[in-house]
Amino acid sequence: MEWETPWVDDKVIDIKGEAGISASYSELSDEDVKENIIISIDSVLPDELLERILAYLPIASIFRASSVCKKWNEIVRSHRFLQNISSVLSQKPWYFMFPSTDDSVGFAYDPMIRKWYSIELRCDRTSRWFIASSCGLVCFMDHNTRSQLYVCNPITKISEKVEMPRCSREFDYSGLAISVDRSSHNYTVAIVISKDTPDDFVQWILSIHIYCSEAMRWLSPVTETLTGWRGGDSCVVCDGVFYFLIYSTRGLGFRGNRHGLLSYNLSSRSSSGMLIDSFIQVPCPLTCGRLMNLKNKLVLVGGIGKQDQPGIIKGIGIWILKGRDWEEVARMPHKYFQGFGEFDDVFASSGFDDLIYIQSYGAPCLLMFDMKMREWKWSQKCPVLKRFPLQLFTGFSFEPRIDISP
Repeated sequence: MEWETPWVDDKVIDIKGEAGISASYSELSDEDVKENIIISIDSVLPDELLERILAYLPIASIFRASSVCKKWNEIVRSHRFLQNISSVLSQKPWYFMFPSTDDSVGFAYDPMIRKWYSIELRCDRTSRWFIASSCGLVCFMDHNTRSQLYVCNPITKISEKVEMPRCSREFDYSGLAISVDRSSHNYTVAIVISKDTPDDFVQWILSIHIYCSEAMRWLSPVTETLTGWRGGDSCVVCDGVFYFLIYSTRGLGFRGNRHGLLSYNLSSRSSSGMLIDSFIQVPCPLTCGRLMNLKNKLVLVGGIGKQDQPGIIKGIGIWILKGRDWEEVARMPHKYFQGFGEFDDVFASSGFDDLIYIQSYGAPCLLMFDMKMREWKWSQKCPVLKRFPLQLFTGFSFEPRIDISP
């Protein structure tokens, strides 16, 4: 495994020890202790135990540990260490926030130690990319030409370019999702694209394209014309099923909910029935909908619109899909909703494990919701500064891992 110079801002503490010390701590005399003889921890702990201890450190501490000495560097980069770190408790998801500029530098928030780290991503002009993540890998697809796609580990900065299918470049709307197999580390990229028909603005041609890293090829199993609906940018793979939101094109006179949910089973690899047959209504009028996979359960975070004015947001809700029904988990308390200041009807939201992040586009404020504890909490203040009134911010969450590469 080859990764670059550590990205963490903290200074590395240089721990030095004398070489050739083989006596264990129990063998040292009282006089030796009084003389403050420096003891190498490598001589006290077996390598296997040292590896296990290092594996339980936060990701940032592991990077610092790799700079302590040559032996620790070799341990952290060894295959056996990566196996150990895969078996311990997973890290909580981080949130990467960046301003909507051409700069690829942003800040990642670690909720375990409540600290922000400066990280530079591989792709330039980060705000101009569709972004999805799963199990430590992040997928980027360029927004303008839709011809470039990269899969990378933002921690180790190891990346891989994936050739895009030509048909994916001709569309009006698109959504991107990635799913990583935790045992084999193979990944699947799923893209849903929508293009309007020349003769009828109500009808949209929707197609799904799937890339498998193991086979290294694309499949395009579904192309379907939807009447009154088009695809969008919110989608996710959850328990082997590709879910994506669709949006009404019926105009201002349409009184129903303007969002719906469609799904496609990735294991089928062929079209079996119509996509529209999988249609599930959203739980209420939404101004914004964000899908996420939390422990193989489909979760929807959405801005709740007023019944008579669905385009105006009055709150934010969280729902979980059970069968074909939505169960409400929580609604954002009004004090947190007000804490964002002026809140737009659209916002950024993503999450993994039991943690959901919600961020307004208009300010670098980050709110967290713990699904297990049912608790709302603000993050530490982000180092990103708002430099002019109309500056926007966005971000995405990902699992910090060093044991996986594309």
